Amino acid sequence: MGNESASSTAVTWEERPWRADPDDAGPLTRRARVRAAGPYRAAVPARIAEFSPALDQATASLAEEAVAAVVRFDADITRALPALHGDIAPLDAVLLRTESASSSQIEHITAGAKALALATLGEATRPNARLVAANVAAMRAATGLARDLGEAALLEAHRALMDGQDHAAPGRYRDVQGWIGGHAPTPHTAQFVPAHPDRIPAAMADLFAYLHRDDVPVLVQAAVAHAQFETIHPFVDGNGRTGRVLVHAVLHRAGAISRMTVPLSAGLLVDTRGYVDALTAYRDGDVAPVVRQFAHAALAAAENGRKLVADLEAALAGWTERLTARRDAAAWRALGVVIAQPAVTVEHVAGALAVSRPAAQRAVDQLVAAGALQPVNAQRRNRVWLATEVLAALDEFAARAGRRG
Repeated sequence: MGNESASSTAVTWEERPWRADPDDAGPLTRRARVRAAGPYRAAVPARIAEFSPALDQATASLAEEAVAAVVRFDADITRALPALHGDIAPLDAVLLRTESASSSQIEHITAGAKALALATLGEATRPNARLVAANVAAMRAATGLARDLGEAALLEAHRALMDGQDHAAPGRYRDVQGWIGGHAPTPHTAQFVPAHPDRIPAAMADLFAYLHRDDVPVLVQAAVAHAQFETIHPFVDGNGRTGRVLVHAVLHRAGAISRMTVPLSAGLLVDTRGYVDALTAYRDGDVAPVVRQFAHAALAAAENGRKLVADLEAALAGWTERLTARRDAAAWRALGVVIAQPAVTVEHVAGALAVSRPAAQRAVDQLVAAGALQPVNAQRRNRVWLATEVLAALDEFAARAGRRG
């Protein structure tokens, strides 16, 4: 039976048959192999469409403080990088990349700033960097999710995230049983077995109904929605990253943020063990830990993000002081390009600025002279230049967030 109550997020459990041959259970003991041939227990997510958590005052106040910090940070970055004449697109791109890298790191997918910049540019690089670059694409696709918090937009975000990974069935709910942990080829010893695929459509419809409420404090709504999404675990792969995209969409739709670039996942990296424990507590019916995790993550993200913006502004100030090109030269507009994409080719600059290749080459040469760019290779064709100060700032941001790799 499903849990019809709106008073708790605690999952209930149901037995499901496991019809695989015991020989498929791998190198287990005889007793374990017999156990792996029998029924297993899968979670039945609570219905939350009408759920309203009763939080203690300290947790509720912390959530309000965190939202205020996010709102201030979102407003502050609108005024950042004034030398770019109010063009915030470069900063959006940088913060989008940091959020995507941090969200991927929670899944133990790591990529340094240089590798990610090269992957975004399309250069050959490590597979992990390409996966993080796909997360950037998913965050961009999530702008549609922020508008309506509907199924079609969620599936599109997942499709962008898992593009080219056929095993993950990009853009489709799973039609097989999944499980988390346990290090076994059956769900019997897993740490958590999410909803059976038969239950996913109804569970997701219930989640979308909750997301469209406007009577729940926004950070509480985002944290509960994320935890519920992870409990349903609707996809074969990419659930964690898609679930963190969903958090941004909730905050954006409520007006707490005006862009999808606040690096909340970097805040979650401060305490990944606590994040996992909070999800477990949520499934046991205690909402407060996951709300506190997201509140602390938001506060940490705002502080860390401000340091990143300050580092980028310092780099830009040095470049503009040393750049001697005429004020109408393409090199001045190229400053924003190399902040947004700190690995560039002449072709990339030409396309971004809508100028000829010779004009783009002059801009690159002038930025090299100003110390903004350094060549990464000596070849004439497809030569790549790096904005090393930007890359250093991004790696320092990641180090402060606790990212490994």
